[in-house]
Amino acid sequence: MQSCTEKTDNISHKKKNAAEIDRLINLGEKHFEKLEYDSSYYYFNEAKLACDVKKDTTKIIYSLVNLATIEQNQGDYSGSEATILEAFPFLINNSNPLHHWGVYTTMAINYMQLFDYDNALYYNNKALNLNTDEDRKAASRNNIASIYMVKEEYKKAITIFLPLSLNKKIFKAPEDYSRIIENLGYCYFKTGNPKGITYINESLRINKQRGYSWGIITSYCRLSEYYMKENPILSQKYSKLAYEKATKVNDINDRLISLSLLIENSPKNQTKKLSLDYIRINDSINKVRQKAKNQFAKIKYDSKKDKDENLELKTQKIENALLLEKQKNRNLILSFVIGITLLLSITLANFLIAKNRRERIKTSYRTEIRISKKLHDELANDVYQTMAFAETQDLSTNMNKEILLTNLDTIYSRTRNISRENSTIEAGAHFEAGLKDMMSGFHTHDVNILTNGMDIINWNSLNTTKKITLYRVLQELLINMKKHSQCSLVVITFKIIKNKLQVDYTDNGVGTVLEKITSQNGLQNVENRIHAIKGTINFDSKSNKGFRVRFIFPI
Repeated sequence: MQSCTEKTDNISHKKKNAAEIDRLINLGEKHFEKLEYDSSYYYFNEAKLACDVKKDTTKIIYSLVNLATIEQNQGDYSGSEATILEAFPFLINNSNPLHHWGVYTTMAINYMQLFDYDNALYYNNKALNLNTDEDRKAASRNNIASIYMVKEEYKKAITIFLPLSLNKKIFKAPEDYSRIIENLGYCYFKTGNPKGITYINESLRINKQRGYSWGIITSYCRLSEYYMKENPILSQKYSKLAYEKATKVNDINDRLISLSLLIENSPKNQTKKLSLDYIRINDSINKVRQKAKNQFAKIKYDSKKDKDENLELKTQKIENALLLEKQKNRNLILSFVIGITLLLSITLANFLIAKNRRERIKTSYRTEIRISKKLHDELANDVYQTMAFAETQDLSTNMNKEILLTNLDTIYSRTRNISRENSTIEAGAHFEAGLKDMMSGFHTHDVNILTNGMDIINWNSLNTTKKITLYRVLQELLINMKKHSQCSLVVITFKIIKNKLQVDYTDNGVGTVLEKITSQNGLQNVENRIHAIKGTINFDSKSNKGFRVRFIFPI
């Protein structure tokens, strides 16, 4: 009788635990539908922690996908990537392709938003190759085509969008169909095909007929861009309609997009007010997203603290971390082998090309070391101290909460600064604006940055490599100025001399001696970059007499 009783209690406990997990997941779904993301995040996180890591892998994966999706919706793509990575070890013994599809697609969206298009394509293709239903395969194809569209590879995108637009099943789903033909029309427009406007107008008609507010906004934005050159008045009309619609449905991201189009199409006497509105809305988005990130971090921290006594979960976490580490090591080894093979092949084919490639690799390596050092010196200690504070202090008091939030905000600010210093450089039509924006970022109350001659340079005559080199060299010089110069004035002059671009940098700082210049990693990187594009560089510096640099390279 005792044995039977114990068995009955055990079954009852399992049923109760399964019912509790389902209850938490249902609550998470209900709050998600209502766009109450903080509550939804809490319940999905609780459901994940309530699961048995050996028996409830399906529910763990489902919860992690929802958690990562919520972080995506709040703009925290790095946090979403870290969350969805937790699901990969659970896929090893999971044969359900739908679970794999959800994880791969979520990962692909993160990489796309982080501008890592190669990895985004990789995971979307993994999702496409799974044995799933036609709806999911169509969604994966649409995601792949969207990446090509963002990369401005419009012809590739058309080869995918066009078959999707002819799919009878998609045709019967108006919202999906309107989105696909609108993207198809946009790609046609970008490739100069007159059919583009027909598809965009048809998408707008469907969106209006069905009352799809977000689809209507996108259609208006596309039409505004389409008519921007040939009919500015009509373009302004559509951008204004898009802004009004986005404001009505409180879609902040689309408000920014339509507002930027409206700024381009408006008279000069209106652009100041519109620009101020843009800045205000953008600041509001950043504040909301940062608040959400802090809230999610607190939910995770509190949940982990409550579950620290679960030894089995701790063991599984260690195993998961080891699996991920092994996967990373395998990828590193594979990357190293591929790199060596390519390097040897290039060396045998052409010694000069190999030499230039080695110099670029060295430059990249030094950059990685610098970034790594910044992360270690500027972030590691702060993160450790914040973790220690959170573990040892009573977070129920307002003062400790405020200290914790301040520490997290400091870490975020430093991370953002490092990201800006090493972000992707726009080397296309907007290069000059991006270069000016970068230099203006070093302008303060104490330091004035003056430029001369930028407007006479034909920036389109420079190839992408030289543009990026010029951008990084000036960025290194200004970073060096900020750290060491103690100057109040910087003058940067651009000149064209016999098919060569000459750039003169001068500041009135304390200067330095030649031996110190050559020993500074940043300035060494400057010299290496200029030599890599067959240019010359000269440093002229004397203590207390300012700092001058002149570099010249062929256009």
